[in-house]
Amino acid sequence: MPQGDVSSLYAQVRRRLIESGEWDQLRAVMHAKLNEAGWCDEIHHKSKEVSKTIEPLSFKALHAKVAPQAENSVPLAVKRELSSLIRQHIEKQFE
Repeated sequence: MPQGDVSSLYAQVRRRLIESGEWDQLRAVMHAKLNEAGWCDEIHHKSKEVSKTIEPLSFKALHAKVAPQAENSVPLAVKRELSSLIRQHIEKQFE
């Protein structure tokens, strides 16, 4: 599937999730699962450590340093659960 088609499909799925209100539900589930796994505390701690090394401190600079590690450290179980919930939503759309 060409990149443009994937981007278009992603945009359509995201729009439908937002319109149906399921986007907010998925975000709530994701936040709860990440918090339960200790991920939120881990990233908060890492951000505090990194912020001490940035001069001058800015959100943009802090985000640039922490975001890649944060994205890579999302627990696999959380990724799988959210993927499953999104898949269920997509399947409902095509019933």
